[in-house]
Amino acid sequence: MYIAILLVHLMVSLILIAVILLQAGRGGGLADMFGGGSSNALGTRASTYLTKATTVCAVIFLCTSIGLAVLSARQGRSLMQQPRSSKPAATESRTDTSVTPPAVAPVPQAPPVSEPGAAPAEPPPAAEPPATTP
Repeated sequence: MYIAILLVHLMVSLILIAVILLQAGRGGGLADMFGGGSSNALGTRASTYLTKATTVCAVIFLCTSIGLAVLSARQGRSLMQQPRSSKPAATESRTDTSVTPPAVAPVPQAPPVSEPGAAPAEPPPAAEPPATTP
């Protein structure tokens, strides 16, 4: 159903573009560009047909737009969400324990501020380098 409405929507949108471009506006329209301005093949009622065709296509376009919005809301699926599967992800099922996390360097601490006239505080112990495993 969704695909059928989508195809109708695409066809109507292309027809709507063509009908709008064929109408003569202030600039003459696409029909005047190809010599259709002086001799009108549909007679004097060509603008009436094009106006009616525009109205019908616009109504169908709006109906299919609303229909597509309703159908996509019922599916409740976002393009940004990953599809859910019953199998665990490849990274979760990995049992390889030989990989160790990267070592994090200790953050150096500033020496404590002593009160004026007091004995200087002892410096903090030196940080040990991170242990590496072979």
